[in-house]
Parts: sequence; C-alpha cells; structure tokens
Amino acid sequence: MVEEIGPEEVAALLDGANGGRKKVVLLDVREPWERAHARIEPSLHIPMNDVPDRVEELPRDQPLIVYCHHGGRSEAVAGFLESQGFARVINLRGGIDAWSVTVDPAVPRYG
Repeated sequence: MVEEIGPEEVAALLDGANGGRKKVVLLDVREPWERAHARIEPSLHIPMNDVPDRVEELPRDQPLIVYCHHGGRSEAVAGFLESQGFARVINLRGGIDAWSVTVDPAVPRYG
C-alpha cells in the first residue's frame, strides 16, 4: 500500500522544517495543460504516461512525493515506482486540489 501525506505536511517540508527542502522531491504527474494552469513549486514534471520511459530521471536517494489533480493518478505512479525499487514514494493525499484548498489558495483550482 502506498504511503500518503497531507498537504499541510508537505508545506512544512517545503518550508524547510527540519531541513526538509533538501530531503524531498515533488513529482507532478499531471498533463502539461494542467501544469500550465496550476502547479506546486519546486517540482519535477513528468506526465503519468511518460514515467516508465523517464524513470531514470528520478532520484533514488531522496523521498518522492507524487501529486496529480486529486490523488488517483499519483497513487498509481507511486505504486509503479515502488515496484521499480524506489525506497520512499509518497502520494499527496487529495492532490493539488487539496493543496489549493488547505495550503495555498493562490494556486488555481480547476475541473
């Protein structure tokens, strides 16, 4: 089962609590048009369907927090990455939509 993390916890990591900024990588697996509309920064963008061909671009020495719109696609990608031997992969519960609602209302909501 894929580990999950809430938006508030991710925000604390990105704010540098306990040196977190250097210890996690956000992976956005949404489509390019979605990323053009809204994003969490800093993050790496690899659309879900491209992940298998681009897996070598992902760091294996840092936890990966994967996000999408609501958390479904990112959960599937997180499971795939775990099957590829990534040690720490975490799904952002509720995706960027939950981030917009609970952490940063300046990030536009869509769909």
